[in-house]
Amino acid sequence: MKFGYARVSTKTQKHDLQVDAFLKEGVDSKNIYADISSGAKAERKGLDEMMSKLREGDTVVVWKLDRIARSLSHLAKLIEEFEQKGVHFKSIQESFIDTTSPHGRFVFNIFASVAQLERDIIIERTRAGLESSRRRGVRLGRKPGLSKKAEHKAILAERYYRDNELSVEEIMKLIDVGSKKTLYKYLAIRGRRTCKECGSLFWDKEQDLENAFCSKHNPIKN
Repeated sequence: MKFGYARVSTKTQKHDLQVDAFLKEGVDSKNIYADISSGAKAERKGLDEMMSKLREGDTVVVWKLDRIARSLSHLAKLIEEFEQKGVHFKSIQESFIDTTSPHGRFVFNIFASVAQLERDIIIERTRAGLESSRRRGVRLGRKPGLSKKAEHKAILAERYYRDNELSVEEIMKLIDVGSKKTLYKYLAIRGRRTCKECGSLFWDKEQDLENAFCSKHNPIKN
């Protein structure tokens, strides 16, 4: 069975071009999943739902590689997961990516090797930077720098967010925050982090916001 995954970055954009291409590839309309999300965003409900439906022998079709993957390493992880499930992967615009063919698998192995090199370089650079900071006595992580009122809002924001019972908009209304940017700033100060390697969310006040790694990918702890 064929599945199609489409993504656009903003609500003003349409999935039509991608969907039409999937239909020409023989993808049933009921097996097309889509997201409206920037390429860097880790949370994609459409992609997660499609991944849960995949079975051995299925094929995932995308319009272009950047529609499904946030980075080369993310692409490699996705296709590794496809291979574990026995699922094939094909890009319409990058026709050389088609794991149903020997040539396509060969090209992908090159991509995967480059992605692994990129990951190793990032980890090595991160390890060196963290060790250097520790030797100089630098405290890792951001300093809160909030007023008492803002600190109270940040504590409430973390509590409501972790409970996972309210939407972001409802949390903003409850704690009287005017923008998502401010809410996510509060959550970041309270320790909300996105893993630079796999994109998963976790909580750790000590790690730098822009260079955070979950326990699975933390080069220092591992």
